[in-house]
Amino acid sequence: MSTTYLPLPEEKPKYVQRMFARISARYDLMNRLMTGGLDRRWRRLVVELCELPPGGTLLDVATGTGDIAYEALRAHPHARAVGVDLTWEMMAVGRRKDPRGTLPFIQGDALALPFADNSFDAACSGFMMRNVADIAQAFAEQRRVVRPGGRVVCLEISQPPPSLWRPVFHFYFFHVVPLIGGVVGRARDAYTYLPHSTLPFPDADTLADIMRQVGLKDVYYRRLLFGSVAIHVGRVAD
Repeated sequence: MSTTYLPLPEEKPKYVQRMFARISARYDLMNRLMTGGLDRRWRRLVVELCELPPGGTLLDVATGTGDIAYEALRAHPHARAVGVDLTWEMMAVGRRKDPRGTLPFIQGDALALPFADNSFDAACSGFMMRNVADIAQAFAEQRRVVRPGGRVVCLEISQPPPSLWRPVFHFYFFHVVPLIGGVVGRARDAYTYLPHSTLPFPDADTLADIMRQVGLKDVYYRRLLFGSVAIHVGRVAD
């Protein structure tokens, strides 16, 4: 498959920021359609795997419209969540979900998080890692801002293992999703980039190794949807 739609690493931040700004209004709707609503279940699982203590604090990196952070606040009413994202337009959509403003949205770069060391009990991301120019640096930043013993959790698309499902997944992801993106999301190019961004992305084992290389401990992952989605979990050393 061609990688025509992938920007060079140095171009990636601006490319991704512009792309998500364009699709921000229909981003949530597209997620529901593309996953058949399963993305909500996956985000609930991310929150569970963060293992927040009572009254704990969660950083949702590349929060977008705040879905994971809002889920954390629903599951843990006494917790505090913060969303950080490069794209202001996505966060503006997220702000409108809760006029009370219970979730702070902060514009910032996943490769240089605007928070002090040991600021949170857990950090997580959903469908972000494919869009950063330096995966190791993104994990290292999350490890830096999480307190010792806390969790770093990553939800991401993953290449499924060889099976009868794999060609079905590829056909849907590389052909059907761009079509839906053109009709519903009105941005076929963006929803062509998104599947193509999985091609150079590390497989689940390699991604786990990257997490270990930046100092995260007890790293493991769980495959979902026949292996086409994975949630990786690592612990910050005590």
